Amino acid sequence: MKNTPFTEKHIALGAKMAEFAGYNMPISYSGINDEHAAVRNNAGVFDVSHMGEFILKGDNALDLIQRVTTNDASKLTNGKTQYSCLPNNDGGIVDDLLVYCIEENKAYMLVVNASNIEKDWNWIQQFNTKEVEMHNISDKTCLLAIQGPNATKILQPLTDMDIMNLKYYTFTKGKFAGVENVLVSATGYTGAGGVEIYFEDVDGDADKIWDAIFDAGKTAGIKPIGLGARDTLRLEMGFCLYGNDINDTTSPLEAGLGWITKFTKDFTNKAFFEKQKAAGVTKKMVGFEMLERGIARHDHEIKDFEGNIIGKVTSGTQSPSLSKAIGMGYVDNKFAAIDSEIYISIRNTLLKAKVVKMPFV
Repeated sequence: MKNTPFTEKHIALGAKMAEFAGYNMPISYSGINDEHAAVRNNAGVFDVSHMGEFILKGDNALDLIQRVTTNDASKLTNGKTQYSCLPNNDGGIVDDLLVYCIEENKAYMLVVNASNIEKDWNWIQQFNTKEVEMHNISDKTCLLAIQGPNATKILQPLTDMDIMNLKYYTFTKGKFAGVENVLVSATGYTGAGGVEIYFEDVDGDADKIWDAIFDAGKTAGIKPIGLGARDTLRLEMGFCLYGNDINDTTSPLEAGLGWITKFTKDFTNKAFFEKQKAAGVTKKMVGFEMLERGIARHDHEIKDFEGNIIGKVTSGTQSPSLSKAIGMGYVDNKFAAIDSEIYISIRNTLLKAKVVKMPFV
């Protein structure tokens, strides 16, 4: 198992640790519900240094990104970020990712999922026919996500960058907590506001930044947050998690990601997706809430009133904000309308649920 530069901090804070994507990661500290509430109502710090980062540079960097991603990266200007995905040749998704425009038409950073770093690198590399300079900086890049309505207020005294007015899906670079060349972005995965901080761990910078954040947030009650609450927070927002809600076999159109699939440009397997869009998808990602007591989990079958299988749960949890069980999953088209009655098969019992609009909160 790999460690992040903050692993010792997590252990010292009494975090419950577990393996995630090959890394020794904190799952929870004070408990998922407590940590979840801290982020929704105040501020919390996630160590997400396990994520992957690639730098693509050169005259053909944009051309390569355009060919391998579904969204239109030509719309990006300096300091802007975009959510996108890498489509495969079989109508599925290699990974979902963020594209950061560092220098228009010249330099970009791609942020990919931890479990897919090698897979994504090899996938993009095979399309790199025009000598784009590619650097995998994943192992030397630290990433902290400070999320919550009070996050930027707590962090602002640590920098001259105007992070309190950073618009969603933009970023800035500068000095933070005395450390140079820190990238601060507003691309959170919790729906609670806040920023993400990317930097290299040289000369103890990881400790310096971690300690500065917790010192600045001490009186405000900032808390360390584990991956458990990260999952409940993103699920309440209806955000997809790769490996759960999207994978190599799910189409972005089925997953409700048509908004990042732009047919105004060429990209991998474009013709397949155009055909799928014209014909209409046969299954769709929906959000649902349980009407009977029980929690839907990944891979539980979704059935109709007669017990026919109509889909599968991809994510499910007890929502700490709503105090009710919620979930996401794919269902046959005719059951995808809001308020459709569906049944989740849990331990051979059919429990009633209904399709609801996402986000849940």
